[in-house]
Amino acid sequence: MMEPIQAAQALDFSLMALFARASLTVQVVMVLLIIASVWSWAIIIQKFLAFAQARKEAARFDRSFWSGEPLDDLYDRLGDRPSGASERIFAAGMTEWRRSHRDDGALIPGGPARIDRAMNVAIQREEARLFRGLSFLATVGSTAPFIGLFGTVWGIKTAFEGIAMSQDTSLAVVAPGIAEALLATALGLLAAIPAVVFYNKLSGDAERVTGNWEAFADEFSTLLSRQMDEA
Repeated sequence: MMEPIQAAQALDFSLMALFARASLTVQVVMVLLIIASVWSWAIIIQKFLAFAQARKEAARFDRSFWSGEPLDDLYDRLGDRPSGASERIFAAGMTEWRRSHRDDGALIPGGPARIDRAMNVAIQREEARLFRGLSFLATVGSTAPFIGLFGTVWGIKTAFEGIAMSQDTSLAVVAPGIAEALLATALGLLAAIPAVVFYNKLSGDAERVTGNWEAFADEFSTLLSRQMDEA
């Protein structure tokens, strides 16, 4: 009885050894899950940095917008290439605002509606940029456990085939195959859990950022409409 246990204890159960002993199909599954996990963490880090930068740019622009500086001067100072999302939304509205004036200074009918559409298009463009990559996190979170489970099922199948061929059900024969198979499930969970957690966190952050952009667009549109009414 002690000989099978000693034989099992003599085996190397490190992660690299388990990967090396696994079948080709299970190895492919493990590699895919590792790549998905690394890619997910790269997206997570990039999004945290992007959201922090977006909030910083929005706060800086809000200070400039509400500082009392004339909007035309602020628009001219930003130039043709605004750097932040809030600046690009503002520039889209101001560009349409200037186009809504005739040469004699009178307003072209339908100006407010065109300004709103221009800023909405700019918001949708920035929103698409902000949410880019989050769909990959959702995909990894929903599929990685099943991919890992497929690797586990395939590994167990291979282990039972080895048991049948060797006609030996000792611990030294059974344990390595089961351990290699379960490693695929562990990698699937390792990829899926952070992807799901941070997808929910980053989606909420993105919605708050876009909500601030929409609130600014509404305030800006109201301000321009008031100026049109006064004109």
